Amino acid sequence: MTLRLKTTPFHPRTEAIMQANQWRRWGGYSVASSYEMTHDREYLAMRNACALLDVSALYKYEITGSEAHTFLNRLVTRDISQMQVGGMAYTPWCDSRGKVVDDGTICRLDESTFRLTAADPSFHWLEENAAGFEVEIEDVSEKIGTLALQGPCSRDVLVEVFGEAIRELPFYGIVHLEEDLQVSRTGYSGDLGYEIWVPAARAVEIWDRITEAGKRYALQPAGIWALDVARIEAGLIMLDVDYTPANKATTPAQASTPYELGLGWAVHLNKPHFVGKKALAKEKAEGSALTLVGLEIDHQGLAREHEKIGLPVQFPFVPWREIVPLFNEQGQVGYATCGSWSPTLKKYLALAQVKPGSGENLKIDIMVDRYRMNFQARVHKLPFFNPPRKRA
Repeated sequence: MTLRLKTTPFHPRTEAIMQANQWRRWGGYSVASSYEMTHDREYLAMRNACALLDVSALYKYEITGSEAHTFLNRLVTRDISQMQVGGMAYTPWCDSRGKVVDDGTICRLDESTFRLTAADPSFHWLEENAAGFEVEIEDVSEKIGTLALQGPCSRDVLVEVFGEAIRELPFYGIVHLEEDLQVSRTGYSGDLGYEIWVPAARAVEIWDRITEAGKRYALQPAGIWALDVARIEAGLIMLDVDYTPANKATTPAQASTPYELGLGWAVHLNKPHFVGKKALAKEKAEGSALTLVGLEIDHQGLAREHEKIGLPVQFPFVPWREIVPLFNEQGQVGYATCGSWSPTLKKYLALAQVKPGSGENLKIDIMVDRYRMNFQARVHKLPFFNPPRKRA
């Protein structure tokens, strides 16, 4: 039996525009890293016009029943007890040790129907925690295609496609449009953006309508490389890159808590019992072992070292994803997990986890040709990029 990666409902269109055969594996699907030879135009469209991304590989679960709201509020760390129909929230969820299992969004589609998105398969986790609740859980991942339209022109494009209702959509709101289609004001770029949730059978139709309207706004289909640069600028974490999910960690130290990932704002200890509450309350009182920070790496020093050996500097325009140790005068104090050159900010950025109190000026090892050298990495408050239009 030959196993093959699945294709998304938008594949007839994404395959047709792929120039460089730069596909990647995501959640069992084949998706684009970049449609062109480089992702430059795709990223620039995301920050200056708008970019259209196929994010259908997200896992999607529909939770229904008289106790669906109560069940989800017990599962996740964030208090969603007041979420109304048309509301949406980002949240992590943890195991009993307070270690993050996954993170994603929850939206309320009607009084007794919710949809949860996840980066990893979560059906069995949901089923195990649903014991005793009057709920039904359905994996709708293959039934729904999802597009992300991100960038300053995204609202104008969708108004042309779906009408003025888009202008009224609040940040982290979701609205029903056209039969079973929904649009939410969400995304992973740290910019003004929307996500379109469409029945798989209508995927190609909706792609065509959006791209046709987008021609007047310099819309550019984009892949994961462009999105990865944008999410680093926005200080947004990624599962399997910036943290190891609790159910994959070999040792407890390999897993992370919401506080260590900069998600303390999404832990609501004042709500009734939820999975991991006791451990998280203890951590809140005693302090965390690590904390998420941004880093600005000394790109001028990196350029000088390349110049000394007669080479042009090679900034990482495609983001890197690996564990890179960080040091201060006393020794190693943490590690970076990903980094990229930011074309918008003109800086070399990275995300990292460090011990609290490690100082503002750290050192990071970077290879210059065949030589390992250390460069200054200055701690920077996240996010690096946070335009007012994102919430306006």
